[in-house]
Amino acid sequence: MRRNLLSRCALLTTVAALSLTGCGLGGGDEQASTGRVTGNVKGSITFQTWNLREKYADYFNGLVAGFEKENPGTKVNWVDQPADGYADKLQADAAADALPDVLNTAPDLAYPLAKAGLLLDLDEAVPEAKMEYLPNAWTGFAAPDGKSGASAFPWYLNTGPVFYNKDLFRKAGLDPAKPPTTYGELRDQALTMARASKGRIAMLGQTPGIEDFGLYGVPLMNSEGTKFTFNDPKGVELVEMYKQLYDAKALLPEALTQTYTGSGAKFMAQQVALSPGSGYDLENFRTNAPRLYKNVGITKTITNTGNANMYLQGLSVAAHSKNKGTAIAFARYATNTENQLAFAKIVTIFPSTAGTLEDPYFAKDDGTDVGRMRVAAAAQLKTAVNYTPTQLSEQMKDTLRQELANAMLGKKPVRKALDDAVAKCNQLL
Repeated sequence: MRRNLLSRCALLTTVAALSLTGCGLGGGDEQASTGRVTGNVKGSITFQTWNLREKYADYFNGLVAGFEKENPGTKVNWVDQPADGYADKLQADAAADALPDVLNTAPDLAYPLAKAGLLLDLDEAVPEAKMEYLPNAWTGFAAPDGKSGASAFPWYLNTGPVFYNKDLFRKAGLDPAKPPTTYGELRDQALTMARASKGRIAMLGQTPGIEDFGLYGVPLMNSEGTKFTFNDPKGVELVEMYKQLYDAKALLPEALTQTYTGSGAKFMAQQVALSPGSGYDLENFRTNAPRLYKNVGITKTITNTGNANMYLQGLSVAAHSKNKGTAIAFARYATNTENQLAFAKIVTIFPSTAGTLEDPYFAKDDGTDVGRMRVAAAAQLKTAVNYTPTQLSEQMKDTLRQELANAMLGKKPVRKALDDAVAKCNQLL
């Protein structure tokens, strides 16, 4: 598996939600409500990250040293967990009531911990902090039913650009200066490309994920967060569009396989014309696919809502921390404007603090492809949304993928496939 921060973000949005009820956690259905935390900033805490030590040890050692210097009498013990098994590690620590004081989470990892009462409700613990972050990043960590507040301080963000092959667009008679920006444009251009290439070139290499349903404008859950609703008529419309593309060979047939991960390789081989990605991919194209790189276009996320998808990372505070004041102070320090900006300048991520995306580093094009991509992504993040419901487990995603395959292959009518997917996911809830 490729180890980079965007793929880590993407993985976190697809990792199975922790099954806490089977681990002896029980303890109620609400996030820990302790009220405002006013403890002194002193004593020792443990700070846990995920797979960051190998490349970014200097940054984190400096971060810890800076906090300890500003707060005499404190000690931050930084631990970094391996990439593989992070969710399992959290599950084991949660079951043993041994979560670190400050821990790296994403919304789908934080939600079950918060629901079990193991993370602080930061809207109660430190209500003034909310104003320091982008509103959409802060609410990305709130309970979906609105019954409790943020379970993490937003840390770094990402949103992928869309890459497209300008040469393949030209050969299909499409204007390479006007790639699709809505799903309607995507359908029309994909069908044109399939006809022009006699089915040899597909526009797309992936079936729709739950994020696509959100980007299309499909209501994913009810307002209480208790039932999935992506079998809404707009959801049916989206899947019918993808079936049309599949039948026209505008969607790779391999994409229907549950474990298929070859879309990126097909894009590099110039057999797929459009692919989501990141700045890491751009460098990969430059190094390993120079012919493709000369023809790569960069455009914004395809969306009907006007809002791109946001990947979120945050720092949560354990509800049972013995030094809550110090844990909160460190989490806020690690996620303040200065430290987020410094981190974003050494890795392809984006800060979540209010106003930081206005910094020239994110707002001014430096004339390079990477700079252009960074500016475009930063502009998207100002209004981006985390579309993936925090309750959506990996098992539920497998169910959706299987039912989508049934619909594409004509084994079930689209409406029936989506109804079955929603019914199964609601059972798993």
